[in-house]
Amino acid sequence: MAGEFQVSGRNAVAPFTLKVHRGDGMALLAMNWKEGKPPLDFVGFAIEYKEPGGQKFFSLKNRLSFPSAGGGVNPNQLSTRLSPIQKFRWVHFPRNAEMPGEFVYRVAPVFMNDSDELSYGEAQEAAIELRRETYPDQLNVAFTRGFMSSQAFVDRFASAGDVSTLLPMRAAEGLDFEPTHPKAEEALRWMGFEARDAILEVLDQAIADKKAKVCVVAYDLSERDVVSRLKKLGKRLRIIIDDSDKHGEPNSAEAEAAKRLEATAGAANVKRQHMGNLQHNKTIVVDGPKVQAAVCGSTNFTWRGFFVQANNAVVLRGADAVKPFLAAFEDYWQNDDAGGFAKTPSAGWTDLGLPGINARVSFSPHGKKNALLKDIADDIAEHTKSCLFYSLAFLYQTKGPIRDAIERAAKDAALFVYGISDRRVGGLDLQKPDGNVAPVYPSALTKNVPEPFKSEPTGLSNGSGNRMHHKFVVIDFDKPSARVYLGSYNFSKAADRDNGENLLLIRDRRIAVSYMIEALRIFDHYHFRVAQADAKKAKRKLVLAKPPRKPGEVPWWQEDYTDARKVRDRELFA
Repeated sequence: MAGEFQVSGRNAVAPFTLKVHRGDGMALLAMNWKEGKPPLDFVGFAIEYKEPGGQKFFSLKNRLSFPSAGGGVNPNQLSTRLSPIQKFRWVHFPRNAEMPGEFVYRVAPVFMNDSDELSYGEAQEAAIELRRETYPDQLNVAFTRGFMSSQAFVDRFASAGDVSTLLPMRAAEGLDFEPTHPKAEEALRWMGFEARDAILEVLDQAIADKKAKVCVVAYDLSERDVVSRLKKLGKRLRIIIDDSDKHGEPNSAEAEAAKRLEATAGAANVKRQHMGNLQHNKTIVVDGPKVQAAVCGSTNFTWRGFFVQANNAVVLRGADAVKPFLAAFEDYWQNDDAGGFAKTPSAGWTDLGLPGINARVSFSPHGKKNALLKDIADDIAEHTKSCLFYSLAFLYQTKGPIRDAIERAAKDAALFVYGISDRRVGGLDLQKPDGNVAPVYPSALTKNVPEPFKSEPTGLSNGSGNRMHHKFVVIDFDKPSARVYLGSYNFSKAADRDNGENLLLIRDRRIAVSYMIEALRIFDHYHFRVAQADAKKAKRKLVLAKPPRKPGEVPWWQEDYTDARKVRDRELFA
């Protein structure tokens, strides 16, 4: 039915179930065998989809293929009808996910006989609306792609020019950098995904609404398209720009942006600030007769924030939703110190007044009496009943109650926990499906990868800096009590008590499912990096598994039915 965020296939004859979950700009497909285990000749799923109003199905493609008789691998992506997906779930990015109407997914089981011939079983179909806005005219969740280090980026853009022709190598160059990459416009739109478009759209709407006032709080500010739009607002703009550490240096991009905006908005409308440590917010508030919108989340207004990192942005619409952000801006403007701001109403929880959506916002820094860190940790540790998903930059840099609560949940056999966080030195920590934590080093895993994969760019500044910049936790997406904590808030003592931050608590299953899918796609992306590293170390190629034909061989799906966590994985989403 139209508007549903989870739909299921209804073919009673098909030997498996299909459930499709709506994400923002993506969909999660989950399959499960109906009775017992699949037959030994089952070699995966063929997945096809049809766009709204379309007449033809397009086959999803797979980078892995069956080995040839000589053991070689096909270097090309193949249709999943020839190279089926050997997983029980898959995240798909339709080419035109913003199209109105229903996308139709068709999934069929694939079998292989002793002669390596493929055949296909009864298919399941399910139709779902993906549409651009999560809740039209109220709340939109948007993500950056965060996939510069990916085969998809290599296929589309890396061969057409060096990355240095697409992105500035240093933040300080961002305000004046002009890409010379031959596919720059297409590449930046692909990399920025929905978040970049959503943020720029709000600024364009503010420019067009001639009586709208705009208030911005920016931690990093070095992206040319953002600053050029802020300049067009003239004196309708007031902005607070962080001046902590390097941001306060006279040659920083933030100092230069402040200088340029003082020339257009007036010096009285530009303020530098760092609260107790950092003014870490990334918020835009538009208050006008035609447009009332607020932007928040983890996305910094930089080239790295838009085009390299995995980030999220939330756009809120309506007078009630905008009021807390306007109030917080005024409280920041009047209070340069953490203690002063912590005493304002903005440091407490405020309902966003969105009809049918239970959503609240709070701004940091908090004081001792209204601190939130322990409350969030207690919610994770004491009230998670089914599953926990997280994507948290800086989680392992500092000890604290959130880290303790997540580690406690990960050890609970009754809970399904998936997560990823950056590590202090050189990479990412990945909470693997077996419960272990594996290090992932993006820059180290992008070169000399095993066939059929190609080396990937390492990104800005030789790959330094964070690739995964999200700050969100999803609790029990599969239950009516589903909830998400998200924002610029790093779930640390500094974020709670010292920094300027935004933190949202949303109790809504549609939004929880969206963030769950984002957590899965980031997790799977880096988990595959571990598989690539393992294959490289073992000097073997990554290929699809044929049916077992010799004593001792097992089918590809064996662990999905014997390993307790993989059994839960297979069942939870389907």
